[in-house]
Amino acid sequence: MASEIVIAQTTIDDEERAKALARGAVENRLAACAHIDPPFNAVYWWKDALETAQEWRISYKTTQERLPELEAWVSEQHSYEVPEWVTLPVTGGSEAYLAWVVEESTPRPAK
Repeated sequence: MASEIVIAQTTIDDEERAKALARGAVENRLAACAHIDPPFNAVYWWKDALETAQEWRISYKTTQERLPELEAWVSEQHSYEVPEWVTLPVTGGSEAYLAWVVEESTPRPAK
């Protein structure tokens, strides 16, 4: 089951936007949960200039099956021209937790 689960990450420079990206993905069942890390300082090259910014990292727990939809949704909602999008495979973990991620990332039938 672990091979079904991935952690996908993005960053953004506004706490309220981070909360909106986290909440929207979970509300739409694109991810079982999303964690928002406290702000950190990022240093990076952008358009030939060395930049620094305060950013928040959002880590989504989801399934391989839902990953393409999550990526498309985050890309559409994100304010960056080129948002970070990194995925990490989950290679192990509590079977109960992994089953919960699968269950909560599954779309529900319309009522």
